[in-house]
Amino acid sequence: MNANKGFTLLEVLVATLIMGIAVAGVMNGLAGATRNAARLTDYDRATLLAKQKMDELLMDRSAPRNTRMAGEFDPSQAPGKAGWAAMVTPFEAVPGAGPGMWAADRVELEVWWLTGPLTAPTRHTFSLEGFRRGVLQAGDHPF
Repeated sequence: MNANKGFTLLEVLVATLIMGIAVAGVMNGLAGATRNAARLTDYDRATLLAKQKMDELLMDRSAPRNTRMAGEFDPSQAPGKAGWAAMVTPFEAVPGAGPGMWAADRVELEVWWLTGPLTAPTRHTFSLEGFRRGVLQAGDHPF
């Protein structure tokens, strides 16, 4: 009868190898989940900033038509470096409309933000479009 109980060196090495492979797979999955969470957090912040800027543009009746406007967001609120570009254009008016008459304006907004290392950042963008009622000014061409 053999009174020795325990594992052989070969069994311990095989078990260690299997555990090492399993731990490496779990760590890889956690790293990917962390990257996705950071990306989604940046996207959510940019979405909130875009909604705020679109609301401002829709309410600002003095925003010039057919002129590109751009700016950067406050760094304390933005995901890294972020900014916007917008344009207000006449969209629709009644036939024969002229200065002083109502028209529908299209507000186009593009929001961008940078992620990644400072030496080679990645630029992310998305666009929004909204409509508002406005008054045609001299020089506006609705179509």
